[in-house]
Amino acid sequence: MEREAGEGPLKGLRVLDIATIIAGPMAATLMADFGADVVKLELPGLGDGLRGFPPFKDGTSLWWKVTNRGKLFGTLDLRRPEGKDLFLKLVAKSDVLVENFRPGTLERWGLDIETLWAANPRLVVLRTSAFGQDGPDAGLPGFARIFEAIGGLTGISGDPDRKPMHPGYPIGDPIGALFGSFAIMAALWRVATSDRDKGEEIDLSLTEALFRIVEVLAIEYDQLGEIRRRSGNRNQYSAPSDVYLTADKRYVSLAGSTDRTFANNARAIGRPELAQDPRFASNGARVENSVALDRIFGGWIAAHTQEEAVGAFRAANGTLAPIYSIDQIFEDPQFVARKAIAEVPDEDFGTVRMQGLVPRFTRQPGKIRWAAKRLAADNDFIYKEILGLDEAEIRSLRDRQII
Repeated sequence: MEREAGEGPLKGLRVLDIATIIAGPMAATLMADFGADVVKLELPGLGDGLRGFPPFKDGTSLWWKVTNRGKLFGTLDLRRPEGKDLFLKLVAKSDVLVENFRPGTLERWGLDIETLWAANPRLVVLRTSAFGQDGPDAGLPGFARIFEAIGGLTGISGDPDRKPMHPGYPIGDPIGALFGSFAIMAALWRVATSDRDKGEEIDLSLTEALFRIVEVLAIEYDQLGEIRRRSGNRNQYSAPSDVYLTADKRYVSLAGSTDRTFANNARAIGRPELAQDPRFASNGARVENSVALDRIFGGWIAAHTQEEAVGAFRAANGTLAPIYSIDQIFEDPQFVARKAIAEVPDEDFGTVRMQGLVPRFTRQPGKIRWAAKRLAADNDFIYKEILGLDEAEIRSLRDRQII
């Protein structure tokens, strides 16, 4: 596949990605989407563990294709002296390093932060880990379900009379990726606007990132002594707000906390008088009487198909959404009109479809250059064009399994 230059506001930025699985690599991918040249380095012969995640097509991970799109793929065993030397040369030519080894791992390999900054004083280093670089749990392993469980999300998810529920997707990792990419850009701004030749080290605890997004839990407990519990699909701060089954056995989700929204929703089901009922006159009153509202709205929705219900609420400027499966997302006119699903060139399957760029930039929109590639796909470019090695040197490194 022909190498294509990056497009977007981050064009010219070089990111070195040695992270694995999802959070760290996705943080780097978000920058690749908007023009950064991201060089992903994996262990020779092994590669990133995400390559082994289902679903597969012809033995190739489709998950891999998305999470690492738009990058250059090289291999390097930076645990070995020659690999370490090559790595530091790449660090010297990069603006950002993304890693997610357990705290202390890079230090054991002689790649502590001071060594990295000696190679490149302005380097921004994102260090992602389960619990952060210090504290009693710093050395423990972590995956999305660990972050979700300890960070507070799982405990408030699910029905009150059943066990807590994790989301159907490891949401803790992409949340960490968003915090990571934001932190990198914040650090780069400081480096770019500073007259001092100093970079930044970012300590991202993925558990703390998850905890950050459930923001009301902490102040609620601190000031009121309340511990939020599971409430199923029923919203604890507005009503009516639940998931309802339609006549054609599909589901819809109802939301809305303002008085105007409630009036619109009441009009959608042919009950405009509900807005004047004292039991439902304010959001607080509606929450107190949520059971009665669920019966009213749930009964109306149960007598209509998903299409009829959504159409009635949209006509009244209400707030009811169909709960989509992925095939419905692909067919939805809004997603189609926005080109939210992009066709991306791929070395294995020709073209694959995946989510497009988020958010949109008007003047420098960015571009998905390609889906993630095979192991070591760009070794020749990385070591020849970036580091200036000749073919004999590259062949020797390959033969000795350093790359």
